[in-house]
Amino acid sequence: MGTSELDLVIAGVLSGDRTWIAKAITLVESTASDDKGQAVEFLQSIAVHTGGSQRIGVTGSPGVGKSTFIDELGTYLTEIGHKVAVLAVDPSSSISGGSILGDKTRMERLSTNPDAFIRPSPSSGILGGVAKGTRETMLILEAAGFDIVLVETVGVGQSEALVAEMVDFFLLLLLPGSGDSLQGIKKGVLELADLIAVNKADGNNELRARQSARDYQSAMSLLTPETSNWASPVMTCSGLTGQGIPAIWEQVKLHQQLTLETGDWERRRTNQQIKWMWALVEDRLIHSLKEEPELTTAISATEIEVQSGSLSPFAAAERIIDLFTRG
Repeated sequence: MGTSELDLVIAGVLSGDRTWIAKAITLVESTASDDKGQAVEFLQSIAVHTGGSQRIGVTGSPGVGKSTFIDELGTYLTEIGHKVAVLAVDPSSSISGGSILGDKTRMERLSTNPDAFIRPSPSSGILGGVAKGTRETMLILEAAGFDIVLVETVGVGQSEALVAEMVDFFLLLLLPGSGDSLQGIKKGVLELADLIAVNKADGNNELRARQSARDYQSAMSLLTPETSNWASPVMTCSGLTGQGIPAIWEQVKLHQQLTLETGDWERRRTNQQIKWMWALVEDRLIHSLKEEPELTTAISATEIEVQSGSLSPFAAAERIIDLFTRG
């Protein structure tokens, strides 16, 4: 990509053109050496137009109704004048090479909404690659004028922490259930949550959802909140009927106002920038190791020794680092 074409991509993204947005996302996700420098130049060029969105993470176990909830929330937000982007983080896709295109089809209204943009999780074979691609895509969409970015966790486990490290507000969706269901929820995820929403609070489930919300609220009172001066509320909602969605959005706005006043917003964003920097360093170092022909040969030989048991992983790691620093 030459300088003139890069200028076209920048101008296209800033005008909100979806074709150029797609080209820009492809550029920043590329692992080709020639594209890396272009991607850095591109991201630096649009930097002044980024950072202005409200970044919201949405997590919850499979079956909790994340896609239906995001479809409803995103549609509501576009109706009140916002432009909404939906991104997905799935660390497991680096193993399967998969993508969550299925989620795009489940968000039926948002997928055809001119004020919305849905981006499935990219597949990647490198540590942190998916999270990195999502962060950079977020910046592109902010520059293109999307003022709310919803980041959905698709995998389970490490994805909650990854998403919490790139958003301003972290929302945990739970299913109605008995108090016993609290046993299955990881304490760490509860502590990350800025708001808990008991989803599927409709029809026969509504009373059970309210009881579950009271149980979860009692549990939350025993935890240390992620954000000072903010007691994470527990609410009920229905992604199917829209019940509770406007009230949840009011809490998101209240949290933003409070954290801006206390300085927590800026601290959270600054800490995220540092973590992002180290993720990029790891990514670049791993690529550098794999791109040097001499190192690649030595690494392959070292892997064979580890597989055969003649070399421990610790000694192998030291050897590879030594090769890299000498090279």
